[in-house]
Amino acid sequence: MKILSLFDWMACWYEALQRAWIPIDKYYASEIDKYAIQIATKNHPDIIEIWDVCEIKWEDYQDIDLLIWGSPCQWFSVAGKMLNFNDPRSKLFFEYVRLLRQIQPKYFLLENVKMKKEWQDIISRELWVEPIEINSSLVSAQNRRRLYWTNIPWVTQPKDKWILLKDILDKNVDEKYYLTERQIEMIRNWKWFEKPLDRVKWFNDKSDTLTTHCWKFSNWIKLVNDGKWVRRFTPNECDALQTLNKWYSEWVWDTQRWVMLGNWWTVDVIAHIFRSIQQWWHTEN
Repeated sequence: MKILSLFDWMACWYEALQRAWIPIDKYYASEIDKYAIQIATKNHPDIIEIWDVCEIKWEDYQDIDLLIWGSPCQWFSVAGKMLNFNDPRSKLFFEYVRLLRQIQPKYFLLENVKMKKEWQDIISRELWVEPIEINSSLVSAQNRRRLYWTNIPWVTQPKDKWILLKDILDKNVDEKYYLTERQIEMIRNWKWFEKPLDRVKWFNDKSDTLTTHCWKFSNWIKLVNDGKWVRRFTPNECDALQTLNKWYSEWVWDTQRWVMLGNWWTVDVIAHIFRSIQQWWHTEN
């Protein structure tokens, strides 16, 4: 199968394809972030990097079987400023539409956040399909509700694996990930946080949606049994929350890892969707 991945980030689509036992003949990755490219090529050296999505000429990719996309979503999200299609990054959606119509692949998959119905309807109208909502909590220790637009047949909800935070936490955590008493006191005095400090997650619960910012509460955890109170998730734990193998993103600084993993999608959800391709693909080929 020949794949074109737009806004590829760390090539986690590739991971999902492998888990779904989808044969990969060629994997073209459109990405401009140097840290994401570094991680992608370290894990999958056979990826063909093609840089900026706006410069892709569809004539070069007429034999693509699967077109996948996960462009910047912060401006559709309630966690962002919700500027929707007026934001330059969200307008990149129409680059996907352009290539989808020109290339006409056998299958396509688009992922994005929960958003206002009016914006969701714009995407559905352009793609001629309604989205499927799946919460990553079914296959991971993270609550992450996302919408998936696809023409892949027979996509269902994944079975609940009953994974909790306690199942993925590191046993030995470096002191640098813990908040100091002074930092905790400062947080208590901040009025504009999304939620109070006492709602930071307990050690055996599900994580909130990972964000691109390591200081937000969704990237912190309250540990009551290890002598400390609050710490950040380690990057390895964030890998696990997105159902990647721990250390998948280890070749860059922690800050870059947090940003990329907050922007990413849950690999086992994508693998679940791709498994619906498998029967059809083997039948046709």
